[in-house]
Amino acid sequence: MGKVVKYALIDALATAVYVAVVASFMYLAGQGMIGTSKSVLIPIAMLMLFVFSAALTGTMMFGRPIMWYLDGKKKDALKLLVHTLGIFMLITFVVLILLIWIAAG
Repeated sequence: MGKVVKYALIDALATAVYVAVVASFMYLAGQGMIGTSKSVLIPIAMLMLFVFSAALTGTMMFGRPIMWYLDGKKKDALKLLVHTLGIFMLITFVVLILLIWIAAG
């Protein structure tokens, strides 16, 4: 496995795992398993989580390609970005297929 594909796989999987953890937290919070509170802190926390998530996933998906591009490795940077997005798209399709399969069964 080439260096570009290895980094793309790591970046896409790390992003998918982070999304799964945050989604699980939000699901459990919505079920009342984390606690119920009517406070202004809830929307503040959700917006802060949104901003943090955008920054973190943006860094995981685009950070290394941008660094490589700025270091002059333009072909490798573009190849890494395309591979990362492609792998993440495949992971997304697998999750959607699982969702359809579970809903149908």
